[in-house]
Amino acid sequence: MDISIVLPTYNEEESVKQLYDELTDVMQRMKRKYELIFIDDGSTDTTHRALTEIAGKDPHVVIVKLRKNFGQTPALMAGFNHATGKILVTLDADLQNDPADIPKLIHKLETGHDVVCGWRMARKDNVVKKLPSKLSNFLNRKLTGLKIHDSGCTLRAYRREAVEGLKLFGENHRYIPALIASKGYKVSEAVTNHRPRRFGKSKYGVGRLMKGLLDLLTLKFLLRYSERPVHILGTLGAGVLFLGGLSGAYLLIEKFVYGESIASRPMLILTLLLVIMGVQLFFTGVLAEMLVRTRHDPRDTYSIEKVQRKK
Repeated sequence: MDISIVLPTYNEEESVKQLYDELTDVMQRMKRKYELIFIDDGSTDTTHRALTEIAGKDPHVVIVKLRKNFGQTPALMAGFNHATGKILVTLDADLQNDPADIPKLIHKLETGHDVVCGWRMARKDNVVKKLPSKLSNFLNRKLTGLKIHDSGCTLRAYRREAVEGLKLFGENHRYIPALIASKGYKVSEAVTNHRPRRFGKSKYGVGRLMKGLLDLLTLKFLLRYSERPVHILGTLGAGVLFLGGLSGAYLLIEKFVYGESIASRPMLILTLLLVIMGVQLFFTGVLAEMLVRTRHDPRDTYSIEKVQRKK
């Protein structure tokens, strides 16, 4: 199989037929072997029935039905796990991503990139969605170092090897390119068309934004310290111990040089807390380091592009 199109789908009964028609038209014009993998993420409307009717007429269509609504990240993982193509393309099923952009992304992918992300430059959403998205994109660039404009666009093309072994949690589908780039793969982007929503309602909200931001902070920690947790926890512990030492030294000077009583001083309690916290942080880092070294597979710390041997 050349190309697998992965489509997370949740309550899109009005759009799946048109989406299927557009995708089929695009893929047939490309004249390459393909499959359309619809991930029914626990839809509660007639989406699954519509997909079943489509699949009954077209062997290119694969339906993966999840038992309940798990969210976009698990749905994408299910699609990746069932895809058989050398190239994987993901897009939303709400018709806002334009299937006509797929050939552009694949062409750029095949010119020497491992991931090509869609960039909704002229985004057709209201300000309630645009402003949080701009904030999320800004933080994503600053914290991960990956210079792409639109981390929230689901329309992307991947080489299969780039997503193999990928482990996603929470709302991490936004940060798949950053995770892949951290392993040395080449990530690029291309401007794509974005269309107004025609059917249904958006699943995006403030709660989802907050979850995404928390996942971004977790991702930053994992990318930088997952293999050396003692570096951050030990450093924090040493810093807190240093502050505790300074305040303790000040109290000792107060007592033995100036003869002041320190037994009832709030600063004494603060000093004890700082010392205890510092010791706890340091040894938590040591324990985390021991867990990483005993449970972590060293082969996960690198990614091989190719191996050459002289014959």
